[in-house]
Amino acid sequence: MFYKYEIKNNGIEDILYLHMSMKYDFSNELTLEDNIINASSQKFIKTNNIKFKGNKICIVVDGKIIKCMFLNKEQPKSNKLLVDNYMVNIYINDKVLYEISLREYLISVMLEKFIDNIHEETLKAIVVLYNSFAFKMMDDNNCILGNNRFVKYRTNEYYKENFKDFDKLLDKFNKIINEVDGVYLSYKNDYVLPFIHYSNNGNTHSNKNYPYLSSVRSLWDLASPHYIEIKDYTYNDINKIFNIDINHDCEFKVINDNYKKIKLGDNIFSIQEIKKMLNLKSSDIYIIVNNNYLRFITKGWGDAYGLSIFGANEIAKNDCKYHNILKYYFPKTTLLKKEL
Repeated sequence: MFYKYEIKNNGIEDILYLHMSMKYDFSNELTLEDNIINASSQKFIKTNNIKFKGNKICIVVDGKIIKCMFLNKEQPKSNKLLVDNYMVNIYINDKVLYEISLREYLISVMLEKFIDNIHEETLKAIVVLYNSFAFKMMDDNNCILGNNRFVKYRTNEYYKENFKDFDKLLDKFNKIINEVDGVYLSYKNDYVLPFIHYSNNGNTHSNKNYPYLSSVRSLWDLASPHYIEIKDYTYNDINKIFNIDINHDCEFKVINDNYKKIKLGDNIFSIQEIKKMLNLKSSDIYIIVNNNYLRFITKGWGDAYGLSIFGANEIAKNDCKYHNILKYYFPKTTLLKKEL
């Protein structure tokens, strides 16, 4: 059933990874009951004389963790963290559900959002928001989409190949996750979604569809290295990207109505279309017309909803904690804690 094993430590405990492959018929045994897989795991450990003193086992199929279980039904008394006991289902595009611990999901999220010099209190605030997201998605849908509007899930193996200091980051993240174990953000008895951006144009935005999103001043962002982005596109580039026909004699302007649009010659596009097609960092867009090209200038990085990472870092530098940061950017919300 299993062709190899690995024992790894996540900073808290040793975990046994048992590897299978879909290339072989025995991978169909994954459809069997957990107790049968558990029995097969214990038999594999005994047969191969594996020196494993831990309790947690992860089943890996072709490099992807799809199920986690415990040798003993009861968790060790020393391991009472919700983040290690709360399991989440990740739904991947290939229509496979991966069952992993909340800790493993949060580590993936933090690596996906990570940029240099993020303050620890900012990271704690991010973890709290994704605690909220995981609890909400599991309550509402019993799964989290692997590629959703807030973050893309990738396995630790992916990040291990792309971060030279992966092990160091893993130790740091595990400590941060432990400190906000089970803490989440609530608005009127519901979980808050993880609205996060890297920087804005000096203010965050409100949104009538999400009443807990408030417009607050974030003047620190004006000093962000991500505050201004400039991209130049020739008219030929624009014509190919949008399948239109324009030149420097055409009319170009930003239409500031309730649904902000941009006019390129006789063609009108939504701000979001322009942002996506030109891979711009923000929807706060300005256009400068030149003879041979259009210059697109954006302010901020992200949609300006919720938590500003750069602004949060500046707040944290002034000895403010994660709960102060969250209260500033989400003033209508309440911090709560989910227990085992």
